[in-house]
Amino acid sequence: MKKLLLASAAGMALTGALTGGAIAQEVKFGVILGFTGPIESLTPHMADSAELAFKEISDSGLFLDGQTITPVRADSTCVDSSAATAAAERLITSDGIVGIMGPDCSGVTMAVLQNVAMANGVPLISPSATSPGFTTTESNGLFFRTAPSDARQGAVMADVLMERGITSVAVTYTNNDYGKGLSDAFAESYAAAGGSITINAPHEDGKGDYSAEVGALASAGGDLLVVFGYSDQGGAGIMINAIESGAFDTFAMGDGMYSDALLETIGSDLNGTIGTVPWSEGEGTEAFAAFATENGVNAESSYTRESYDAAALLALAAQAAGEATSAGIAANILNVANAPGEPIMPGELAKGLEILAAGGEIDYVGATNVELIGPGEAAGTYREYIVEDGAFTTVSFR
Repeated sequence: MKKLLLASAAGMALTGALTGGAIAQEVKFGVILGFTGPIESLTPHMADSAELAFKEISDSGLFLDGQTITPVRADSTCVDSSAATAAAERLITSDGIVGIMGPDCSGVTMAVLQNVAMANGVPLISPSATSPGFTTTESNGLFFRTAPSDARQGAVMADVLMERGITSVAVTYTNNDYGKGLSDAFAESYAAAGGSITINAPHEDGKGDYSAEVGALASAGGDLLVVFGYSDQGGAGIMINAIESGAFDTFAMGDGMYSDALLETIGSDLNGTIGTVPWSEGEGTEAFAAFATENGVNAESSYTRESYDAAALLALAAQAAGEATSAGIAANILNVANAPGEPIMPGELAKGLEILAAGGEIDYVGATNVELIGPGEAAGTYREYIVEDGAFTTVSFR
């Protein structure tokens, strides 16, 4: 197995000699998420899930001959590309991370990818950057994601509405790459299925009053209001104003609106709301739910499964490479993510490490039935849900 290459190797060897024994080497991965901003109620659960995978790897004692992983958090803000790129630069130049779990929102993820990751050859796996634009973005094999593209979510939402006989809707979306991409995908699929959009209007996050936006949406009319926004920002503001003014009382929501915080904020007025969010079912999902709960991690928040999988893939790729280098990790992500190989579930990362150390192959199934269709794209499923009695209730998986 190749030896780990670290700039500090000589210093570490000297320290070990001075103390009379070997010391464990430390591998650092970045965890870049919007700890402030429009999804700040979601990101702590996402970070906890990613760090659960890193801890599982470290605690096994099997990672690269006993090396340990230290996750280093940084704030993407979700919306400020300059802040996100500065945070990523610090992780690479100051902290010495070799891979990134994140970022989260599509706009900041694209900025980090193109301005930082590609310039430094550092791979990143986003658990939640769903813009269709990543499918065709050239990343030099450095960008991966464990959530499916919004090109598919738009089609799923269109199917959900048409199957319910909802043929006319108003649409509002957060004015960024994520919102625009999801809105465009939905509009194309909905129109092709025979649906009519009365208005498709962007909204800005961070405003205190959305009465003007809601007035325009109400004037256009529709069977319900489709909201492609954020649960901690403008999307919630639009819905609250629409309910208070009587403009709309029925809603459909994209994945950015799925949060317990929204349930608490709006309460019973959210009952009857339908929505879609990347989710999965099956052995791996159930294994993650049990393993996360056992370790005090919220398994039911959005993108927790995808975050665990993104972190696990980074570490397993390093094991497959035989070294914790950015180049080695990037070259092996697809190898550990897809068949052929021994299926690996959440809580079984030690098993995956053993197989890889022995020169074998694994097929990481993980919490989301991982299948990466090359860099930039992931297969995946969506959960259709409805809010009933103040809780998200699963209707089906698509």
